[in-house]
Amino acid sequence: MIWIGTSGYSFDDWSEVFYPPELPRGERLVHYSKRFAAVEVNSTYYRLPHPVVLRQMERKTPESFRFIVKLHQDVTHKRVDDPDHFRRFLDCIAPLEETGKFHGALAQFPWAFQRTPANLDHLRRLRERMGERPVFVEFRHDSWAREETFEELRREGLGFCIVDEPRLRGLFPPLVRETNGIGYVRFHGRNAANWWGRGGGDRYDYNYSDGELSEWIDAILDLGSRTTDTYLFFNNCHAGRAARNASRMSELLDLAPGD
Repeated sequence: MIWIGTSGYSFDDWSEVFYPPELPRGERLVHYSKRFAAVEVNSTYYRLPHPVVLRQMERKTPESFRFIVKLHQDVTHKRVDDPDHFRRFLDCIAPLEETGKFHGALAQFPWAFQRTPANLDHLRRLRERMGERPVFVEFRHDSWAREETFEELRREGLGFCIVDEPRLRGLFPPLVRETNGIGYVRFHGRNAANWWGRGGGDRYDYNYSDGELSEWIDAILDLGSRTTDTYLFFNNCHAGRAARNASRMSELLDLAPGD
């Protein structure tokens, strides 16, 4: 099964691009779930909401819909290892787990998170705190781009998040691997000029061409043949481009939602 969606869904600049202009904000997920079968919940990176918020989101989606929920920045950027924090996260996602719609947590680490013994220990503790739940790890720094990393992720039962991002020195390259039997790819765009914030624009302001999307077709199909599920999420959310590119990728792969 290949599941395609976007990194977040409730953006005002998607109005008239993806959402009808008259659509109430509270109906965005209903509309989204008619087009895509999975979503990354990115708002939890900034603030862990009350479980009732996730309950309301769950109720707006079909029974087969899937959620991946991003871990809070305290875990990934501040490297907090606090049992109470993880308890709050697990309380937050409980409504999704109760209905079988929670399918993993995303741990997006920053470029400053380099491969060191201390950071390897942090990954092990993260695995312990999350129990048996699927966790996908995204690296930004290329010091992790070695076979030992994938072996360690397999040993800890952690998933690997494949990335498509600018081919800049020091950034993690687009290596296609799976370490927990599930494929996971995030498309960030290739806006090299603004990636480090020097161009004054949004680093995720990027529209993939058909040629750039097609570069991934063989790798995605191969990944899908070796995994139980493969997730493709587009994070180039500026001006609705993630939704457009996700839809186009579905067409190129000739997929219906959840196929």
